[in-house]
Amino acid sequence: MTDDPAFHHLRAGLDALPPVERTVGGGELRETRQFRGLTLDQAAGYLVSLGGERVRTDRVEGAGWTADLSARRVPVGPSYRLTEVTVTWAGDPEVLEPLIVRFRLKAFRAPG
Repeated sequence: MTDDPAFHHLRAGLDALPPVERTVGGGELRETRQFRGLTLDQAAGYLVSLGGERVRTDRVEGAGWTADLSARRVPVGPSYRLTEVTVTWAGDPEVLEPLIVRFRLKAFRAPG
C-alpha cells in the first residue's frame, strides 16, 4: 500500500486486534470483525467508498466480495452504551485482504 513508516506502525497496531472469525478455503476468505463507535450507515458508507454498492440495508457488494453488516448496542461500563457493528466479509482473498485493511483504517479514525 505505502512505504510510509507511520502507516506500517498503525498497521502493526491494527494487526494486534484479531478478527472474531477468519477462515480461508476453496479460494474464499471469510472474515468477521467488530467495530465499536460506528453506525451501520457509517460502516456501509465506508464500504461504498471502497468500491462497493449497498444492495440492502445490511449488505454491501463489490467486485469479488460481499459484506454483511449488523449492529447492536453494547455496554461500556455501568451506564454507557455504544453501537457495535459487526461486518462479515466473504470473497477472493487477494481482493479482500487490502479492502479489509483500508476499511479498518477508516473505522479506526471514525470517532476522531
